[in-house]
Order: sequence, then C-alpha cells, then structure tokens
Amino acid sequence: MRPILPLFLAGAVVAGAATAEEFRWAGQTDPQTMDPHAVSSAPVLGFLNNIYDGLVRMSKDMTLEPSLAESWDPIGEGEGWRFILRQGVTFHDGATFDADDVLFAYERASDESSDVRSWFSPVKEFRVVDDYTVEIYTNAPNPLFPASIANWMMMDRGWAEANNAERPDKENGNYATLNANGTGAFMIEDRQPGLTTTLVPNPDWWDEAEHNITRATFTPIQNPATAVAALLSGDVDFVEPVPIQDAARLESTDGVEVIRGVETRSIMLGFSHEADTLKYGASAGAPNPFQDVRVREAVAKAINVDAILQTIWRGNAQPASQLVPPQLSGYSAANDARPAYDPDGARALLAEAGYGEGFGFGLMCPNDRYPNDEAVCQAIVAMLAQIGIDAELNAMPVSNYWPELRADNFDMYLIGWSPGGSLDHEHPLRFLASTPNEEKRLGSWNFGGYSNARLDELLPSILSEIDLAKRQALLDEVTSIYQSEVAYVPLYVQPLTWGVRDNIELTQRPDNFFILRWVTVN
Repeated sequence: MRPILPLFLAGAVVAGAATAEEFRWAGQTDPQTMDPHAVSSAPVLGFLNNIYDGLVRMSKDMTLEPSLAESWDPIGEGEGWRFILRQGVTFHDGATFDADDVLFAYERASDESSDVRSWFSPVKEFRVVDDYTVEIYTNAPNPLFPASIANWMMMDRGWAEANNAERPDKENGNYATLNANGTGAFMIEDRQPGLTTTLVPNPDWWDEAEHNITRATFTPIQNPATAVAALLSGDVDFVEPVPIQDAARLESTDGVEVIRGVETRSIMLGFSHEADTLKYGASAGAPNPFQDVRVREAVAKAINVDAILQTIWRGNAQPASQLVPPQLSGYSAANDARPAYDPDGARALLAEAGYGEGFGFGLMCPNDRYPNDEAVCQAIVAMLAQIGIDAELNAMPVSNYWPELRADNFDMYLIGWSPGGSLDHEHPLRFLASTPNEEKRLGSWNFGGYSNARLDELLPSILSEIDLAKRQALLDEVTSIYQSEVAYVPLYVQPLTWGVRDNIELTQRPDNFFILRWVTVN
C-alpha cells in the first residue's frame, strides 16, 4: 500500500542530443549546512537531495518512488511499515549501506538536536530485522508515513562516528556541516560556504544516471538582478529565482528561457505568543500585545495582500488563507476565505484591546531566503503604520535569521513553509502549529510557541484516519481553530520563476528542489 499523492506538472526545457558537460547555477540562498539532519530548510534539503539518498524519494511529477528501499509494505493492521533495503549500495567513501545505517540515521534525525525530528513524531519503535530489512512502528495507523520521510537521508554510522558527527549541531556545526558522505548521484569536490560549492558525479551510484554533467558548480548570488545578469552573460546556465520584473525581458531574449510554476509554499507572518514583553522597537520592555488575539487579528486586517500581489508580485502570486496552498492534500475548502483588508476594523480592534494609541515592536525578516522577502516586509511595515503600529524592521541573511528565531529574538517574523514529502496539511500542523514538545518531537519550527489543546488532541487522529471524509472534517476543524486564533497570518503562495539557458534540459518541481540528476547540457 502506498499513499496517493497529488500530481503536478513538471516544467522542462527540452533540447537535442548531448555530450558530457560542466554545469553552473546560481541561487539566492547558500545551504547553511551539508548535514541532512541539522536544518529543515528547502535550500538545505533540496541541495542535499543531490548528495544523499533516502529510503524513498519524489519523482519528477511528485509521486513517491523507491530509493534506498526497494519496496515497503504496511505491517499488520496499520501497526507500521516494513522497508526492504536495496543491496549493493555504497557510500561515497566506499562503505557498504545496510540496515544499521538506517537505524543510525533514525537515531540521529529523531534526536532532540535535529531540526527534522518532527518527521518521527508518529514513531514509537524502530526495529532492525536483518541487514536489509527494517520495521518502523507507529503509534497509530499512518498511511502518509512513507511519503512524509521522503527527505530523510541516510548517513553512514562509521563515517559519522569517526568524524565526531554522531549528532547534528545546527548551532555550532561539526564535521558534517562542511563535509558529506552520502550514497547520492553527486559528491562534494569542493565546499566554500557563501562562495561556491562544486559537485562531481558519483561513479558508483546505484541508479542509472539521466544527466550528462561532469562537474556542477553552485554560486549563491543574493541579488537576483546580479544573477540574471550572470545568466544573460553566460556565466551561469541556470538561476532561481528570476525577479518577476525581469521575467518578461528574459522571455524575449534569445538563448534564454523562463520556466514558471507555483510552489507548494505558503508565506506567512508569525508572532511571539509566549513572550510576556516586547523585545524590540519603541515599546521594548512593555507587555506583549501579540498575546491578545484582537491585536493579531488587527495585524491580519491591516495588511493589504492584494496590493502586495499587484505591486510586488505583479499579479503572479495568489493569496493564502492557510498553512498550505489550495492545491495540496488536506486543504480546507470550508475555510478558504482570508481576512479582508479592513484598516478601520483593525484600528477598532486595537482600541478594544487597549492599544488605541498604537505601539512599537520589532519585525524580523530574511533578505535572501524567499523571493522579494525584504520588499514584502517593507510593505507590511508601511501598512501597519497606517493603523498606528510602528514596526522596526530588521532584515538579515538567512544564515543569521534562523539562529535569531531559535533564540527567541523577535516580536513578529516572516516565514514560508512547504510541506515536505507528504504534501499534506498535516506537515505544517506538526512543525508550525503543534505545541512545542521535545518528547513528542512536535512543534520544532513553532518559534512563537503557539499552543491549542484541541489542535494537539486532533493531530494524532489526522495522522491515522483513513476515511478521507472524516479526515477532512478533522482538518477543517483544526484550520478553523488556528485561523480564529490568528496563530499565523498567511499572506500568499510563493510563485516559481526560473531562468535557464536554452541548451539546458531540467525539471522544475513544485517543491522548488533542484535535482541535478535530471539536468542535460546540450
């Protein structure tokens, strides 16, 4: 039994026959680590999918397919899942892959030091049956579990132990932060954080190579306009993202193609729900207004999302009302509406909550993580000022941003979320909306500490319910809870705009993972 996942069309540039070639590409964000268990971030997980393999993986059309597990089947009546491992696979250093490495990857990725530990919140027991069979038992029937671990990557126990990297260290780093030893299609030749990362093909990869790349070099370019200039000059073969304002010009330029799509990512604002006082801005040290749902609702009403979509995105993005976009499984059609732009209503709510004179606070924002992230935050600052809220914007590179959020150094923040392998509403519920709980491995990205007992109570049933109508009713209830409490303010669904030289074949997946093994240079 395998879960049915939504299908997406993959954009591709198709050309003729090809010989082996070098490939150069640029992106806005450098992956902050080479450790596949340290950071649950698309720039990290997407990049490392080229170096490491999981038990399962997503295909070009986002369907689940075998990887280091040749097959998987349910155990009993929904007790868990049995995975039969692929034999004859080796890591880049030549070590043999077997069940002990899967056990090690589970111990490592589910540890409290791991940023991906919420993937394993449904797991109650892991068993090694033999060298090439493992069983993962869940707390309840969990039909989505195999898909939910599509980005769980396998690591060699011996290599990690020899290099003192038995556990991830996202704060200080360790050997696995700068080095990698996977089973994937590509190996690291050179890694210079913030400058370039060069990959070469793994000559002993277990699967059949579809690419013709001899060497691939990634260069992070924070300024998208600079990346576009590099594409036009031929210094790089592929860039993402392409600024919306440059897309039409590129489409009319010989030798260049633009590939458009819709990402599986909702962009939203988060609040400091737990903090008793504000940390930044003119009202630093004063009681935290965002603990009052009326203030959070006022923020939602004050933001003119339609204006953001027209002025910043030029009509190329769609508004968001939930933690997942409408095209994903579990989206609540019953709760499709988002708060209407209503500045007068926002002012009334502030007055009712005792903040009629307004207040000042700090808004944290990345400036190199999402397309137009800083511009969107600047627009939000101006809109909040119209209702008397003075936001002090602090925009920074993502390499500094996540540590600041984990250290609770914020009053409000911008975040985007794409629901990993499961492509289902349950994913952000586990990571973003569940009460943070290390023992249950829940809420690892719920920086603001939002908590609702009823939501926590319903989550296990959402994970285990097989009847689709009953499951959707549970998701509808949970969505109405986090919407009514304004746990977050969803803004818009992230569009995808890639630029590529016309001699390149590649695949654009809606999770915005760029997979090198599907690239051909003609």
